Amino acid sequence: MTKPIQPAMTAAYFAQCVISFGVALGSTTLGIFYLPVGAWVRAFLAVSVLYTVTSAFVLAKCVRDRQEFDSMSSRVDQARLDKLLSEHDPYKVDAI
Repeated sequence: MTKPIQPAMTAAYFAQCVISFGVALGSTTLGIFYLPVGAWVRAFLAVSVLYTVTSAFVLAKCVRDRQEFDSMSSRVDQARLDKLLSEHDPYKVDAI
């Protein structure tokens, strides 16, 4: 009933994630820079994008922390159950 071990993240997958993030942020930055509007509108959009990026990082960290907590709790519960089962002898007769 234990969870299977999850394989480690490969270097190629990590590189793909970093490159994808860079392309998305870079294209948004270029789009804001070449937008035919005033400096105040560009500044507002730039701050909005930075706020969205930092919020996404914080949300990802919160989700990861919650998953680690749940995983740790289930491992502790599984260890307790395994200990109880290993100590239980169904053929042992208790004296009355």
